[in-house]
Amino acid sequence: MYKIAVFRALYLGDFLCSVPALRTLRKAFPDAEISLIGLKEMQDLAKRYNKYIDNFISFPGYPLLTDSPFDPEKFETFLEAIRNKEFDLILQMQGNGSIINNLLKAFNAKRIVGFCQTKKEENKNFLLYPSNLHEIKRHLTLLKHIGISADGTNIDFPINDEDRDNYKKASLNIDRDYICIHPGSKATWRQWPIEHFAAIGDYLGEKGFQLVITGTKSEIDLANNLAELMTHKPIISTGKLSLGGTATLLTGASFLLTNCTGISHLAAALQTPSLVISMDGEPNRWAPLNKDLHRTIDWKANPDYNVVFKELESIPLIELHTSSGEG
Repeated sequence: MYKIAVFRALYLGDFLCSVPALRTLRKAFPDAEISLIGLKEMQDLAKRYNKYIDNFISFPGYPLLTDSPFDPEKFETFLEAIRNKEFDLILQMQGNGSIINNLLKAFNAKRIVGFCQTKKEENKNFLLYPSNLHEIKRHLTLLKHIGISADGTNIDFPINDEDRDNYKKASLNIDRDYICIHPGSKATWRQWPIEHFAAIGDYLGEKGFQLVITGTKSEIDLANNLAELMTHKPIISTGKLSLGGTATLLTGASFLLTNCTGISHLAAALQTPSLVISMDGEPNRWAPLNKDLHRTIDWKANPDYNVVFKELESIPLIELHTSSGEG
């Protein structure tokens, strides 16, 4: 059996942006054994995509490549297991190749395909890193480089009975049209000022929407602080839902307000309209592709609350909604 590995040792938003490439790869190699080499935190998410991924291999970390402390013993065990797999093809979907390309040579795969840093390095297997492309299109372009046509740019996110049960058990008691507010982000410097979230939340509350704050267990304090600043008291789902439970919540939401790329791509997968405040200055790389359904503000270029508020006011869903709940 032909064995393929995809190296993508990154987090939620990065993973979701790779889904179109994973789907494309499966279509091109329907009978191959496809493994994802990624961070252990992404293992459960990878299982959700078992139509595209057969195996998940946990990557223990590597200096300058991942945040986790380097453990030489764990890495040697990992490397031996990778070599024993005898991959026919490894796809490097990690980055520009400055660190990872030399590492992948140690995996002893028959063929390595990925990105490189200079035009001189480019060949049939390596493509000059297209830094100007959106993250989704970047990996589809890599596949095109080796003769594989894209199977669309949309992200899909399967929701199962376990997700629906998780949502039901949270007993959020939502009784009208609601909007999700997600103020957290993996890096605190990517968090929009909490006072701005509160002001937008109260404006939406005046419009008659129920407000639901979302987030992970580590963001409970942030959610509580936001709730305290708001006149229209929200429902707090933070820490009560799994990723799948949050996805179930988002499927019924009228709208999402966030500064987090991870949940913005989850909303994109579920076709839930959103307003995303991009805090890293790279909306061309990370903003949801459907600009009609998802509005993005580059906060680094326009650090002005009024710009965000005017954008919000222009969204038909918000304009039409009244305090009586009519839309």
